[in-house]
Amino acid sequence: MTAHSATHIVLIPSYNPGPKLVATVRAALNEWSPVWVVVDGSTDHSDERLLAMAATEPALRVFVLPKNQGKGTAVLHGLREAQAQGYTHALTMDSDGQHPADRIAAFMQTSQAMPAAMVLGTPVFDASAPSLRVKGRKISNWWANLETLWAGIQDSLYGFRVYPIGALIDVMRRQSWMRRFDFDVEAAVRLSWRGVQPVNLPAPVRYFTADEGGVSHFNYWRDNALLTWMHLRLFCGFLLRLPLLAARRLL
Repeated sequence: MTAHSATHIVLIPSYNPGPKLVATVRAALNEWSPVWVVVDGSTDHSDERLLAMAATEPALRVFVLPKNQGKGTAVLHGLREAQAQGYTHALTMDSDGQHPADRIAAFMQTSQAMPAAMVLGTPVFDASAPSLRVKGRKISNWWANLETLWAGIQDSLYGFRVYPIGALIDVMRRQSWMRRFDFDVEAAVRLSWRGVQPVNLPAPVRYFTADEGGVSHFNYWRDNALLTWMHLRLFCGFLLRLPLLAARRLL
């Protein structure tokens, strides 16, 4: 049975997601209501498919941005619309089928029980996971934990998570970063700096091959350069906040 909430939404940023889009959105709708999708300037006509779904599915709402501006920008657009309508929390998930829709209810229930926290997915990888990416994320996770003095972020990159909307909008309003691939890590770190506690829950992740309909927009050199620049910024911010973070850890 689909759970309905007046406070928590599923928010799916989407850019040229490939053939698994409709099944992904349908799976989310089977678990939760409402589900919102923000189409981030897609050029694959996926907006047309989504708008056709929304015409017959009252629990689905679709926003179409005119040009691609990045995941963080798409999420922020959805967060602002949700806040304006009285929603307080958003579960973000990818539109390409990698994230487990059947874990939505568990994450939402944890968020409802602990509304001041952010509920972060800890990825459970199977044999489909590229070894290079699994190993590479350990570096980003180490930096994220240093930048928060090991406040409890088990995985900084996994985008299947529940955010308190007001706190995240406030974080993003204060600076112009975290609008693209850097969004997930920087959101977790900056929310932790604000005192938002992480709650970690396991969630499977599935990497599909091209033959299975998998689509990846990850660019090894570009995105790793972006992550490196992001961690440099965060480390500088960490040094400025170190006394406060240390005092908080001692309490």
